[in-house]
Amino acid sequence: MGLFDRLTTMLRSNINDLISRAENPEKMLNQLVLDMRSQLAKAKQQVAAAIADEKRLQAQAEQEKKLAEDWEKRAMLAVQEGRDDLAKQALLRHAEHMQAAQQLEETWRKHAAETESLKNSLRTLNDKIEEAKRKKNILIARQRRAEAQQRIHETMSSMSDKSAFETFERMSERIEQNERKALASAELSEELEGDQLQRQFSQLEYKADADTQLLALKQKMGLIAGPKGGPAKQIGAGHDAQDAELVEDDDQKPGA
Repeated sequence: MGLFDRLTTMLRSNINDLISRAENPEKMLNQLVLDMRSQLAKAKQQVAAAIADEKRLQAQAEQEKKLAEDWEKRAMLAVQEGRDDLAKQALLRHAEHMQAAQQLEETWRKHAAETESLKNSLRTLNDKIEEAKRKKNILIARQRRAEAQQRIHETMSSMSDKSAFETFERMSERIEQNERKALASAELSEELEGDQLQRQFSQLEYKADADTQLLALKQKMGLIAGPKGGPAKQIGAGHDAQDAELVEDDDQKPGA
């Protein structure tokens, strides 16, 4: 089983376990994202180790090639010096290192292809986790909205019960009755407290004061005689006086 197959199986197991224990969806989603990020960190470490192995194999292959080249140069030097025996031994070493270099290069190339596949899988996994984080926020928002709707529905359902409205009506009537009792008590206390005779004279004085003010208003308007016994001004008297003066003037004209 490959690295990411194991990772996928582990994540699927964690998801199934969380769903089976899902008492709080928001908490479950947050924990799921945390688990995915933790597994991603482990996968990154393993991919990094695979990359390091790939580079080590490449370096070993390059080293074997270099050794093979060195032994080939030695074989050429032996031939120049007339030492064919040494040249043969150097060529044997050259062949050994070339064979090792070829094997290492084949292994390195296979490992490099697997490492590139792992890096692609790691990028895909990282993108999926980022997508899961975005979906998590959307799912949490939907869950909160659903919970709010549920609470509103439960509240409305409880308020639709007739007994609740009847309770409000009874409380309203009781409060109104208490208010009427309070007003009656205040009125009764006002009647019982204080000097009744004083209150009656106060009422008479208020009435007399009102009569005095009305009399003063009529005197100001000239409707009744003033305090010095002056004549009362009659409404419409002004026009009669002007007519009388005009008649008197006509009698005094010559030839009248």
